[in-house]
Amino acid sequence: MKLSIIIPAYFEEENILPELEEIEKKVRTAHEIIIVYDLDNDPTVKVVEKYIKKNKYRNIFIKKNNVGSNRGVINAVKTGINFARSKVVVVSMADLSDDIDKIDPMYGLIKKGYDIVCASRYMNGGRQIGGPLLKGLFSRFSGLFIYWFGLPTHDPTNAFKMYKKSIFDKIKIESDGGFEYSLEIVVKSFKKGYKITEIPATWRDRTVGKSRFKLLKWLPKYLRWYFYFFRLP
Repeated sequence: MKLSIIIPAYFEEENILPELEEIEKKVRTAHEIIIVYDLDNDPTVKVVEKYIKKNKYRNIFIKKNNVGSNRGVINAVKTGINFARSKVVVVSMADLSDDIDKIDPMYGLIKKGYDIVCASRYMNGGRQIGGPLLKGLFSRFSGLFIYWFGLPTHDPTNAFKMYKKSIFDKIKIESDGGFEYSLEIVVKSFKKGYKITEIPATWRDRTVGKSRFKLLKWLPKYLRWYFYFFRLP
């Protein structure tokens, strides 16, 4: 197994099967899929269990969030990393927003020696389709600003990233809000000298269900890691 695909899922019963079918159709790198859920009553679990049984998949696993408060995307990602059997992990959302076509090229860059590969909406060739205007403006301009000061990605806040699992032996995730953890990891990795690159990707806003992204609530937590980037060693 070369790659572990971690999918945090919270009541994504309408999206999860199209997501899994997209992965199985487009990802040629040998992989396992780890779906992490929070609550026992999440219908996503039964939908996936039925899908696994029907198709006799042996590379799809369902794991309950078992870190910290056992709730939220950060702890779900940590649970997936802890369970992953591969040396490389990629985090993808269950809502079909991420550009699954890019997983194989991302893995190719990992094989060339990079430690983190960021899917970038804001470099040449990348796109963002839909989504809240304020959220998009914040992520675009804040990402470009920090890029101008040396961080080797235009899109550090995008959660769709691939990592060598070994970096988590040296980097502790301290974030406690939401998706700001992805900014924390890339900033800390840069300061420790890990090799980071990016690949253009298209992000699409979900068409089913409601986003759990809370910009105003999480903004101070993002700013924490922007200030950390500019802090002297």
